[in-house]
Amino acid sequence: MTHPWTPTAGGITAPAGFLAAGLTAGLKPSGNPDLALLLAPEGAVCAGAFTISLVRAACVDLCAERLAASGGRARAVLTNSGQANACTGDRGLIDSLRATGALADRLGLAAEEVLICSTGVIGVPIPMDTLLAGLDPLVEALDREGGAAAAQAILTTDLVDKQIALEADLGGRQVRLGGMAKGSGMIHPAMATMLGYLTCDAGVPADVWQGMVRRAVERSFNAITVDGDTSTNDTFLAFAAGEPLGPEHFDALEAGLTAVSQHLAQAIARDGEGATCLIEVQVDGSADEAGARAIARTICGSSLVKCAVHGRDPNWGRIVAAAGRAGVAFDPEAVALWLGEHQLMAAGQPLAFDRPAASRYLKDRAAGAYLGGTGAGGDTVLIRLVVGEGPGRGRAWGCDLSDQYVRINADYTT
Repeated sequence: MTHPWTPTAGGITAPAGFLAAGLTAGLKPSGNPDLALLLAPEGAVCAGAFTISLVRAACVDLCAERLAASGGRARAVLTNSGQANACTGDRGLIDSLRATGALADRLGLAAEEVLICSTGVIGVPIPMDTLLAGLDPLVEALDREGGAAAAQAILTTDLVDKQIALEADLGGRQVRLGGMAKGSGMIHPAMATMLGYLTCDAGVPADVWQGMVRRAVERSFNAITVDGDTSTNDTFLAFAAGEPLGPEHFDALEAGLTAVSQHLAQAIARDGEGATCLIEVQVDGSADEAGARAIARTICGSSLVKCAVHGRDPNWGRIVAAAGRAGVAFDPEAVALWLGEHQLMAAGQPLAFDRPAASRYLKDRAAGAYLGGTGAGGDTVLIRLVVGEGPGRGRAWGCDLSDQYVRINADYTT
């Protein structure tokens, strides 16, 4: 999608009026940063997307309920890292209420204006004395330059933080968007990412903003997978506050919102536990966008496809087999398939192709990942599938599956 947005510095606090902070409160035994705060300007609207899992943390329900009751009004979100505070009984809600109430007192806000997100090990409650002791220094650390510290403090098994900021001239005024996210394992969202946040310094009606966010989420966080497992704490919160933006600029704003969301979603897939490359699947020719996206995500989520990519094996049969079980109707005799520039199928039939060259293509992408995306062709394995002549086009992102993923998760709590 073309749009007028260009990169800028500042991450989540690039938009005017937003403040953030992140610090080490002592919630993690590692001593890494573990407590973050994002504060929006007065009058902000907030749209959210949340896990649809029946097993979810109390903080997820609390955020959803407060946004619904307020008509999408919120000013702050607190994030603790290290403890998911999910499946902890009544204590989960009690602790979330205590934390947001205590923070609201320090910020001079109503408790209902404060949201909370938690991430970490399921079944582990928040050490509340430690969290509460960290609130005063956290509030004192709020700053226009605090985005980088906040982005670090929300991480768990992530190897890198995930930030972006974009700006555009809309109607003669500069508008900025900022974002940060965390996620590396347990990534197969049915709403959004594990945790993600977005800010915008233009005023947008709450219902319009919620619609933009919902569509952006479908084209980004709901189009990624690392391991096929959803989280109990998946939450995406997007804040907008500032001078109202005219309706004639809504399409451009949504394009920027989608671009930020897709960047963060790809960063999560790229940082998948044990991953050596990013996989992007493009599907064309289905009856509609939703069907194309479903096929693409099924391919990205296939353990066999992911293993083949990791083994640098251009085994195209695994790709079309995954497409066939996506639950989307298409004509197998119309299928065409490419791996990078190598065409592997046409009209549903296999083509002769240079297998060693296709394998080298996969190896080059893994090398690109180790070089920070600067290797030959970067770090992205591109799979393109045409399933017919329909208007539907969709994309999804994932990563390869390595033995390191098994090692990380076999020892996660031991």
